[in-house]
Amino acid sequence: MLEKSIPEVVKEVLPAVVSITISKYLTVYEHYRSPFLGFEDFFAVPKGKRKVKVGGGSGFIVHSGGLILTNRHVVGDPKAEYIVILNNEKKYKAKILARDPMNDIAVLKINAKNLPVIEMGDSSKLELGQTVIAIGNALGFQNTVSVGVVSGLSREIVGGELLTGRKIKLRRLIQTDAAINPGNSGGPLVNLSSKVIGINTAVVFLAENVGFALPVNPAKKVLEDIKKYGRIRTPFLGVRYIPITKELKEKYGLPISYGALLVPMGLEKPIVPGGPADKAGLKEGDIILEANNKKISFENSLEDILQKFHVGEEIELKILRDKKQIKLKVKLGERK
Repeated sequence: MLEKSIPEVVKEVLPAVVSITISKYLTVYEHYRSPFLGFEDFFAVPKGKRKVKVGGGSGFIVHSGGLILTNRHVVGDPKAEYIVILNNEKKYKAKILARDPMNDIAVLKINAKNLPVIEMGDSSKLELGQTVIAIGNALGFQNTVSVGVVSGLSREIVGGELLTGRKIKLRRLIQTDAAINPGNSGGPLVNLSSKVIGINTAVVFLAENVGFALPVNPAKKVLEDIKKYGRIRTPFLGVRYIPITKELKEKYGLPISYGALLVPMGLEKPIVPGGPADKAGLKEGDIILEANNKKISFENSLEDILQKFHVGEEIELKILRDKKQIKLKVKLGERK
């Protein structure tokens, strides 16, 4: 793999990095001092609505016809308007093609052609200590570049979306000490071969030199679905489960310390009626041990494994039922 100098990489990649502004129509008020109340008493009168910028983020062009990758949380508000600003300052209204329900990934489309693109790398080949470069619209400063290394792999965090307050759980993250600040979200994390290997997604407040990026490989599958079907197709098994750990095994006397235990979640049954698992014969209390010979564990959950397959693909599950191991074949459906 040919590596270049940092300035060479930045010069090559920067034209394909974009800024995203978020605007909404909000009610505007005028404040008046009441002549009948005390000196400090005021009242507000609504004066209609005005478009107001409420946030911003970053993204990068992955297809010359105007396809852009960013974070789902950057474009998570369906009532907001999103404007993409190219490196040459040209502005385009963005259409949201898809928001990935499983990952913090979104795909935008702008009406433009012959755009510069960033080549996609392979995030499965990352190594600790590898040099990476984060580029984006940090703190409102366009074309901000920061450099660091891969500090950790397969990290898991729970964060909150600034605009909606919604809690999101992110898995398999790349940890880096390259500075990632508010506004960097959605921008590329690239290697020294000018290939994007991650999507900048989170900053840990009150911490120094700790940022996170989504690995780019799941985004490749998202783009394939968009180009082929016009939407994201997420594999669906139709089960509810809890991951088994050593602690859970000891607490409930389970026969094994790994796998996915199919149990009810509140009033919801563990097997979705009429779903792929139901049709294949899975039952409440079953423990799914493997999917296509891939062992299910807390670190490599059933959800993680399923994302590597495609809708309509048949997979083989190894099941533990009544202390006996059996194998069942399941044809994956599509999550609605």
